[in-house]
Amino acid sequence: MSSTALRHTALDALHRSLGATMTDFAGWDMPLRYGSERDEHTAVRTRAGLFDLSHMGEITVTGPQAAALLDHALVGNIGAVRPGRARYTMICREDGGILDDLIVYRLGETEYMVVANASNAQVVLDALVERAAGFDAEVRDDRDAYALIAVQGPASPGILKSLTDADLDGLKYYAGLPGTVAGVPALIARTGYTGEDGFELFVKPEHAVELWQALTEAGEGDGLVPCGLSCRDTLRLEAGMPLYGHELTTELTPFDAGLGRVVKFEKEGDFVGRAALEEAAARSAQNPPRVLVGLVAQGRRVPRAGYAVVAGGEVIGEVTSGAPSPTLGKPIAMAYVDAAHAAPGTPGVGVDIRGTHEPYEVVALPFYQRQK
Repeated sequence: MSSTALRHTALDALHRSLGATMTDFAGWDMPLRYGSERDEHTAVRTRAGLFDLSHMGEITVTGPQAAALLDHALVGNIGAVRPGRARYTMICREDGGILDDLIVYRLGETEYMVVANASNAQVVLDALVERAAGFDAEVRDDRDAYALIAVQGPASPGILKSLTDADLDGLKYYAGLPGTVAGVPALIARTGYTGEDGFELFVKPEHAVELWQALTEAGEGDGLVPCGLSCRDTLRLEAGMPLYGHELTTELTPFDAGLGRVVKFEKEGDFVGRAALEEAAARSAQNPPRVLVGLVAQGRRVPRAGYAVVAGGEVIGEVTSGAPSPTLGKPIAMAYVDAAHAAPGTPGVGVDIRGTHEPYEVVALPFYQRQK
């Protein structure tokens, strides 16, 4: 894709003024880092970080049968989500393969917002439009209607409280409420992809710059820093959170990914992929093919996606994500490995890094969990 075709967020000029290193991410020109990605990562773990996530894909579903449509189109029990709450779920193909993982916010009695990954937003939109046939519901592409700014880290509640009179203390994890932040109307959601407490603020694109600047000013005393996609990746990896295209693909069902809990067979009616997923659930209960595990390096060499996991001279799996972990001070990875080698502490497991079998310890995910 040529650089001229890249999409720009409402904060593009601001990122450049801050000296951000930009990168093509799913067709968007996005900040990779502003300075040191390790410093940005540490700021989110210990203080607060500010992210532009305006590349995410917002799709609004409205109408009398909005809930029924989403229950048919997605694997979760969306009709059971109360207004003001959110749910992590997935959209699957008829064969059970994962098209994308999503967050669905119930904004009102008959209004939902589906947030898709940037790389899959069009695929999800097309699938929802197709699956809406016969339902009294409307699917609307709202990708251009929102900018999305996230403030993440232990200092984030205090920073946000100084700018809003919304009831943040009453706002649970995976919930959202309309409010005003620094005079800007926003949907304030307590969600995130870092393993820390934090908020995601959905606002009109024309309000993005003033909101970013207000948050920057409010967070100055708390050590808040702007953060790019690079540290977002190491933060989510430490927190054991899957990334589409790495831990989740159309080749895998939610059960293969160890996320079978998001599939709600108990909901009424049929849903796309139900029969295939019932088979996948039975298969994984009896004989899981491969299991997603954590790997911690004993040396310094960093594993990357696609590297083979080995034991006793045999390939027993594949790395899906790998990076140096600033929190653990060692390289870490997520990998799918044969069930026989998936137990934490399994001896003799290594990663083939350019022909050398580097020793790795198998651990349970996540690598990092914040103290609540």
